[in-house]
Amino acid sequence: MREQQATFAETGFEQYRKSTRREQFLAEMERVVPWKELCAVIEPHYPKVGGAGRPPVGLERMLRIYFLQQWFNLSDPAVEEALYDSTSMRAFVGIDLGREPAPDETTVCKFRHLLEKHALGKKLFQAVNTHLQKRGLRVASGTIVDATIIGAPASTKNRDKQRDPEMCQTKKGNQWYFGMKAHIGVDSKTKLIHSVIATPANTHDSRALPYLLHGKETRVWGDSAYTGQTEVIREHAPCAQDFTHHKGTRSHPLTESDKAQNRTKSKVRAKVEHPFRVMKCVFGFVKVRYRGLMKNATRVFTICALTNLYRVRLQLLRIQPA
Repeated sequence: MREQQATFAETGFEQYRKSTRREQFLAEMERVVPWKELCAVIEPHYPKVGGAGRPPVGLERMLRIYFLQQWFNLSDPAVEEALYDSTSMRAFVGIDLGREPAPDETTVCKFRHLLEKHALGKKLFQAVNTHLQKRGLRVASGTIVDATIIGAPASTKNRDKQRDPEMCQTKKGNQWYFGMKAHIGVDSKTKLIHSVIATPANTHDSRALPYLLHGKETRVWGDSAYTGQTEVIREHAPCAQDFTHHKGTRSHPLTESDKAQNRTKSKVRAKVEHPFRVMKCVFGFVKVRYRGLMKNATRVFTICALTNLYRVRLQLLRIQPA
C-alpha cells in the first residue's frame, strides 16, 4: 500500500477555510462575557495551587468549559469529547493538544459540583446583571412574569428504581408533564431576565410571583395564571399596577371588553417568550440533566445569565472597542 503524504491542511495550513457559525458565536461570547468578574465570584471557593496531588486546572479555563456545556447542551463526557473533536472549542478554552490534554470528564464534574455546593449559579447570574447595568442596560419599571416547564426523565429504570423525588408532575391543558419549573421576571423594555426561581413542576405560577418582582415596578404583566394577585403585587411593589390577564369562568365568561384588554396586554406580555426561546431553542435546555432540584437550579441560573448576554451581545459589541 502506498503511503500517503501529509497535506497542508494536516500540517496547519488550510487553503479553503470558512468561518463557521460556531466560531462566530464563540468569538462574540469571548468578548461579551465578563470573565474577570465571574472568576472573582468563584475564586474564593476554588482549590488553590500547592500541596500534594495534581495541581488544579485554571479557573477561567474550567468556567469556559462549563459555559460550553450550557451553550451546546453537553454532558460532562460529551464536552470532553467535543474538546478533542472541535478546533474552535479548543481555541475558545485555550487548549493546545500538542502541549496538554483536555480536562477529563471527572474534572469537569468536580467543577460543576463546586458551583452547586456553594450555590454559585445565582451569584454568577447576579454578577452578569450587575455587569450589564454598568454598560447602561438597566432594569426599567415594568416586569413581565411567566414560567416554563423543564422536563425530567419519568422512567424508573435506574439505580434507585424510582423517579427523581424532587421533581413533580403537573397538567397543562390535556397533557401531563413531569419535571420542574423555571419562573422568571423579565424587564418589559430590555427583555432581560432580572429574577429567577426554580421549583417542582406542580408549583402554581402565582406562588413564585413575590420572588420575581424587584419592588420598583409601576406595571406588572402576566398571563391568566397570575389573575387575582393584585394584593400580592401591591405588597411587593407598592407603586405597581396589575396588568395581568383577565380570566373567565363557566359562570362568568370573559366579556368582549375583557378579551380586547387581554389582546392589548399580550402585545407586551409576549416579550417574556423571547428569553424562553433562547433557553430552549438556542441552548437546548428542554430537559433536566441531573437529579435533584438544587443541581438543576444552578443550571437554570447559569442559563438565564448566558441568555441575557446572548440577547444583548450585539449591543455590547457596538459599545466595546474591537
